[in-house]
Amino acid sequence: MREVRLESTWKAHLQDEFDKEYIQTLRAFLLAEKAAGKTIYPRGDEYFQALNLTPFEQVKVVILGQDPYHGPGQAHGLSFSVRPDIAIPPSLVNMYKELQSDLGIEPARHGCLESWAQQGVLLLNSVLTVQHKQAASHQGRGWEEFTDRIIAELNEKRDNLVFILWGSYAQRKGRFIDASRHCVIKSVHPSPLSAYRGFFGSKPFSKANDYLTTHGIPAVNWCLPDVV
Repeated sequence: MREVRLESTWKAHLQDEFDKEYIQTLRAFLLAEKAAGKTIYPRGDEYFQALNLTPFEQVKVVILGQDPYHGPGQAHGLSFSVRPDIAIPPSLVNMYKELQSDLGIEPARHGCLESWAQQGVLLLNSVLTVQHKQAASHQGRGWEEFTDRIIAELNEKRDNLVFILWGSYAQRKGRFIDASRHCVIKSVHPSPLSAYRGFFGSKPFSKANDYLTTHGIPAVNWCLPDVV
């Protein structure tokens, strides 16, 4: 992963991480998996797509996910997002429902969230790769330590960010975020298994924008364009 393309501002903050032993071990694991003929999502040039689309100084909001989608053509490096020609996953369907209830925005006809990323919404998964049809297959291989560093850099070197933590996994990962410097929005996960236990009605999108504008930061336009 030393040769991977990474947006320059993030590279400046994370370059030393790529020299650490755990990253070398992770790289060896991924190479071995590919050599064994296993299919890994997303593509190699999209592992760091969340960072590449949202430079460090442009981050306003962080939406923390867990793993990439593990079906063909779904994952493209952004948490909760899929390519425009792929069916919208159930959790994202529920996010759209809450967005409509919260801000009156009609659900998009696609599941590609690149517009959010380009406005400063860091759509970060805790684990950045997964094996085809094997959910959570790359957990515990080192990605968690890498993404902890990303969150720590934002927590320590930026102010007035919004961290949206849905579900217990994201909330555990974000436990060290300084809530006196940042806005931390928590609820259950938008998954169909839990959304009716407190995700619906939680108004994360308006809460995020209210916090941003209160601190003189432009709000996010959560309305996704029809053509991406």
